[in-house]
Amino acid sequence: MQKVPVSLWTLLAGLLISAISILIGQNHTLMPVQASLQAPLVDGFFNIMFTIAIALFLVVEGTIVIFLIKYRRRRGDDTDGVPVEGNTALEIFWTAVPTVIVVVLGIYSVDVYNKMGGFEPAGHVHSSAHVAHVSGSAMAATLNDQSASTTEASIGIGGTPNAQGKPADLVVDVKGIQYAWLFNYPESGISAGELHVPVGADVQLNLSADDVIHSFWVPNFRLKQDALPGIATELRFVATKVGTYPVVCAELCGGYHGSMRSQVIVHTPEDYQSWLTENQLAQQQDMHQAVAVNPANLSTSEFLAPHVRDMGISAATLKSLVISH
Repeated sequence: MQKVPVSLWTLLAGLLISAISILIGQNHTLMPVQASLQAPLVDGFFNIMFTIAIALFLVVEGTIVIFLIKYRRRRGDDTDGVPVEGNTALEIFWTAVPTVIVVVLGIYSVDVYNKMGGFEPAGHVHSSAHVAHVSGSAMAATLNDQSASTTEASIGIGGTPNAQGKPADLVVDVKGIQYAWLFNYPESGISAGELHVPVGADVQLNLSADDVIHSFWVPNFRLKQDALPGIATELRFVATKVGTYPVVCAELCGGYHGSMRSQVIVHTPEDYQSWLTENQLAQQQDMHQAVAVNPANLSTSEFLAPHVRDMGISAATLKSLVISH
């Protein structure tokens, strides 16, 4: 029986490994749901790297397993192994192939970064409005502070090549503090502890930090950008899927870094306008004069006073009820 040539075995193994690598690399479920215009670009690059990694894993580990079986020590065989000096052609091959892979991936990554807008983040008016964070049992909170705006050349992810030179549909100032994200909408005067954007809108985030370096990361958008103290950074994106997605700080910023989370809520255009209108009405009070109020420090009458009209009774009646009680 004629022995099958090694070259034929190599060809068959290559075809099998390629099929398995492509099948797994292009059909995995490792990444979260895509929710931005930039996400498919990142996923395409990741899938290619993952496919190559699977192929290399199968080649290396498969070779190890074959050699363990074929060249294992047999019972009673105490002779030395066959002396191997080296193989110049093989060494050139396994040096050249990784070199080509790295160069190709490098060129591809630069192209992806350019299409995402990483090369041309334009200068913009960067607002560093200070907004007090409403949390816990506080009913309303702001502190006297002055907002400052400066025009600075930003670094980060700007508009895509098609959007370069064009103003964004929505601009939001994002400030990172230990341990929260604060969102300010300069055009409407709204301040919030979470990011709200309309689907399909070109959104520009002007990032800043008050204390240490933070990193604004939305996994579903496949976007991440550092917020640096004293240096303006930018993150521009287009959300493509309505839903609620986590915002995570991806830079170790202190003891409670793990709890520095928020969310981005992508609305339909109609729902976004409703949210905008509701919050503009809710924040019509002069926020520079308001102070943090803890309900636990209020008397019963003081706590119920804002709700007297809804209850249909007068303040005097409420006071008498509280006293009699």
